Amino acid sequence: MKLRHLWILILLVATAPAAEDFFDRLRETLSVSSADGQIGARLSGTLDVESYHFQFPAPGLIYTPDTTLINPRLAVFCDTQLGRQFYLFAQVRVDRGFDSSDENVRTRLDEYALRYAPGSAGRLNLQIGKFATVVGNWVQRHGSWENPFITAPLPYENLTGIWESVAVRSSGVLLAWAHLLLVPPNAKAEYADKHLRSPMIWGPSYASGLAIFGEFGRLTYAAEMKNAALASQPESWNFDHGLREHPTVSARLAYRPNLMWNFGLSASTGPYLRPAALPTIPAGFGLGDYREVVIGQDVSFAWHYWQVWLEAYRARFENPRIGHADTFAGYAEVKYKFTPQFSGAIRWNRQTYGDINHAGGRRPWGRDTWRLDVAPSYRLTPQLQLKLQYSYQEEPDAAQPTRQTFATQATLRF
Repeated sequence: MKLRHLWILILLVATAPAAEDFFDRLRETLSVSSADGQIGARLSGTLDVESYHFQFPAPGLIYTPDTTLINPRLAVFCDTQLGRQFYLFAQVRVDRGFDSSDENVRTRLDEYALRYAPGSAGRLNLQIGKFATVVGNWVQRHGSWENPFITAPLPYENLTGIWESVAVRSSGVLLAWAHLLLVPPNAKAEYADKHLRSPMIWGPSYASGLAIFGEFGRLTYAAEMKNAALASQPESWNFDHGLREHPTVSARLAYRPNLMWNFGLSASTGPYLRPAALPTIPAGFGLGDYREVVIGQDVSFAWHYWQVWLEAYRARFENPRIGHADTFAGYAEVKYKFTPQFSGAIRWNRQTYGDINHAGGRRPWGRDTWRLDVAPSYRLTPQLQLKLQYSYQEEPDAAQPTRQTFATQATLRF
């Protein structure tokens, strides 16, 4: 079956006259529990079909040498309650890679964690496994069903000149990795090393480790110790010795004065280089000298049919050879529900770069970028959602100084 035919199949299945009864029976079939209700498990999931049309090179965390891409993704979630104190969850995905790409389809265990809640008040929860970061407020709604957009905000997908596999040995190397030294800019060169570059925060950052979280009235807290920095690539998220020797520590503190507002502060610090980069680190230094430090603020607001989210981050990539490479990124997102089924969202994104010492002067180590995203969505049924997105981006002096991206997404929830 050709991938574009999945669109038609999803529409036929989800909108058939007997679809509602079918999904009710499916939910019952995928749920089991003990007679006393103390132990229970449930399977659920989403089937997504995304299509993208853009100018070469592919934007953000999309990997293809073409200008179009159709990307299917199946995500299956398992939620298990083990008595009153233990909870186990996992996410299995079948797709072409963690991020949209034209690679072969594979199966992957993205999340798995065991949670322990010693009390019933929600003040203390302990968690171990591989799970999304506690930083910010976008991660809490990054799933395809909850996210008003198809792509992530700029801080979570805009690639910088930082590599995690090799330590930068000079300012000229960092500027070359950011493609600032090619005149004129070269689109093929920008795509050739795309798989090596990292954003400020890599999507939901499913790194492995430990977490503690809870709430005290209007105050919520969360802290985690993981094996990889927020900028690390998905290949670095699995359990390894990095958790013990060079952990990344992140935390978020949030205050909700009422049902409408929520204010959060986040911070994170940890090495952004992989252990494989050790041979490229100069004598006398180690992975701990190459740290990513992130400080962020977030705000969310909900009132009637309006929802608003804002996030702002400042990241510093430390390097004993060239000093600090700083970058600032943020976005403002507004969603309005016109009807119970139809809604629209608009998002403004911005990222700027600080100066580094180079050739006797100072210059930015990246190109300042802004992007506008517009996304209408429509829920045909309680199980089927259709989404469109148009993005316009400006990145001066890049191979594509102005960029337009069109995307569609169909999500079937079960």
